[in-house]
Amino acid sequence: MLELAAANLLSPIVLSFVLGLGAALARSDLSIPEAAAKAMSLYLLFAIGFKGGVSVADHGVDGTLALALIGGIILSAGLPLIAFALLRIVSGLSPTEAAAVAAHYGSISIVTFVAGTAVLEGRGIPSEGYMVAVAAAMEAPAILTALWLVARGAGETRSQGRGELMHEVLLNGSIVLLIGAFVIGWITGPAGLSEIDSFIVAPFKGVLCLFLLDMGIVAGRGMRAGRGVLDRGALAFGLFMPLVGAAAGLAVGLALGMMPGGVALFMVLGASASYIAVPAAMRVALPQVNPAVYLTLSLAVTFPFNLTLGLPLYVTIASALAGGG
Repeated sequence: MLELAAANLLSPIVLSFVLGLGAALARSDLSIPEAAAKAMSLYLLFAIGFKGGVSVADHGVDGTLALALIGGIILSAGLPLIAFALLRIVSGLSPTEAAAVAAHYGSISIVTFVAGTAVLEGRGIPSEGYMVAVAAAMEAPAILTALWLVARGAGETRSQGRGELMHEVLLNGSIVLLIGAFVIGWITGPAGLSEIDSFIVAPFKGVLCLFLLDMGIVAGRGMRAGRGVLDRGALAFGLFMPLVGAAAGLAVGLALGMMPGGVALFMVLGASASYIAVPAAMRVALPQVNPAVYLTLSLAVTFPFNLTLGLPLYVTIASALAGGG
């Protein structure tokens, strides 16, 4: 694990993130134009979705796919309950704030997922290609659980925004692109991949480095802006909850008998916290909650932890317990 952690920490991907983080904390004027960052995110989503679809077309669909989707949905719906209970114990957040944060820890970070697939590919560890579909399925259930917590007594959602909320959840651009690219890859298969291989495969890690440079800048700015918003208990939660989610993902992956890479990706999905789709939904459903509360935790605390220390830990454990080590 130490070897993998060292290799991950010294990889171009992580060092690019560290560069952006350090630049932001030092108040450098380094920045990436918003349009360029958006273009890179679109590329990464298309590439990972397309390659996942090709993998399914090449491997074929079996019962494990359906079970994995069900497992992912249950995981996404259940983790916010654990996160909410922990936040109420260790932090001073209000019930409504805790529910909003909990939604982020049941949903997923697609960038962490992409980084996880890059680590697995670099180590030559096999995984099920349909995990990208599981990632897409895990976006919405956590949001619904959080809204249930709020309706149950944590406060009240903005009722007039329910239609807008469902639009944010079901038609979020990142999910539409991810699923759409997955379907295209599934339909066209290996032949389709060979046509655009030079676009999908070769530039992938280079684009990921630039994207994570931007993520580092955003995370650093979030750390500066979030000072005083969260207490120590909430910050500790941002480091502890990923381990709880990873343990739950490990249990699901092992129960399904998945390959080491598939188990590792289930751990990554369980451990990650959304900072794109869920914040958009929370702005509609719970506008009274300060976005700095959940964005600081998910993007400035949990994301760096997963990227630097979490990924090698999850891959090592999955490899050992799923028969890959």
